[in-house]
Amino acid sequence: RSRNLRLLVLGGDGREHALVWKLRQSPRVREIICLPGNAGIARLARCVPGNPEDPRAVAALVEAEGIDLTVIGPEAPLVAGVADELMGRGRAVFGPTRAAAELEGSKAFAKALMARHGIPTADYRVFDDPQAASEYTAARSGPLVLKADGLAAGKGVVIAREPREALAWIREIMVRRAFGNAGDRLVIEEFLEGEEVSVLAFCDGERVLPMVSAQDHKRACDNDEGPNTGGMGAYSPAPVYTPELAGRVEREILRPTVRAMAAEGRPYRGVLYAGLMITRDGPKVLEFNCRFGDPETQAVLPRLESDLVEVMLACAAGDLRDTTLRWRPEAAVCVVMAAPGYPGAYEKGLPISGLEEAGALPDVTVFHAGTAEKDGRIVTAGGRVLGVTALGPTVGDAVARAYDAVARIDFPGAHYRRDIARRALMRG
Repeated sequence: RSRNLRLLVLGGDGREHALVWKLRQSPRVREIICLPGNAGIARLARCVPGNPEDPRAVAALVEAEGIDLTVIGPEAPLVAGVADELMGRGRAVFGPTRAAAELEGSKAFAKALMARHGIPTADYRVFDDPQAASEYTAARSGPLVLKADGLAAGKGVVIAREPREALAWIREIMVRRAFGNAGDRLVIEEFLEGEEVSVLAFCDGERVLPMVSAQDHKRACDNDEGPNTGGMGAYSPAPVYTPELAGRVEREILRPTVRAMAAEGRPYRGVLYAGLMITRDGPKVLEFNCRFGDPETQAVLPRLESDLVEVMLACAAGDLRDTTLRWRPEAAVCVVMAAPGYPGAYEKGLPISGLEEAGALPDVTVFHAGTAEKDGRIVTAGGRVLGVTALGPTVGDAVARAYDAVARIDFPGAHYRRDIARRALMRG
């Protein structure tokens, strides 16, 4: 059990900063390298330039640096086959193969897998012809959910309140190619009523080890208004997710999914993210992701007491049998500060002030997402700029601490939601 491990983390967003921050706490880690990283990650790891989606380049770096474990943050390197390349060279990697990552890479594949194996999800149809999709939609009433089949950076899902709106979106996605090739096929599904919850689980190919629940906030503005984004904040735990519900999700969704993937010759190792809707009929799957969620990770990992390196090594080795997870009882809240214009076009290079002051507050961690260093100053370099996370005895305490920290940080045009964890607070 080497205490001199060298780790490589792929990616450079808020999720990867949270991963590096947590991995860094392990007594077994000597050095972490991040490809490509960001200005916040650079304070904890050695950032190297390059393309994390190029399997051969990543493998060459792993061999040159003598990396003991590679942790793949975003979805694109998984779909590009980075894990396959590393496994083929006998290297330990945390993240599923390209075949297993199809669970996120293709919405149509995920829906068909769930249908074949009786995993609860919304009724759906798949179309590769805009005319057929339009005819199907015109004959429906009420709201529909339209999903581009491929990867669209978390933005490829549209809720159409009525058929006319759905028809306009079919044209936008399939004809005007709003999401590029991701919209070659379109999944149209029934709209599910209920409360959403995100559940992440560690997987070793046959076993699952669920994490604590979280709830994401997808819309850009307060009261769930405005366009869909990659996520404007998250909190953990979600009160809707009772221990009874957690047991049911593990039995009816998480375990059956990992069993189904193994049965179809696509054993799943890494983290499985289930986006769930808690309906009147019980939990149903909205989507699967094949990696840690962003910003859910920033709310979940600060609550993890266990050594993340040990858990990831067990997943990579295909043996979680002796692994258990310990969690802090506190709640965590993450508020995303975004660049002006996000999720549309946004300016980069805006100077950020107040980071030191905010980060010095008790139980507050400021995770960098879209940042860079320029002439010795931290500047904005992405749409979602920071994820300001706080722990507290209750969700309400964590909310107050997080917004206290947000108030101390400034960059021109910064915008953020002021109602993160509203649902939890409304439950009292």
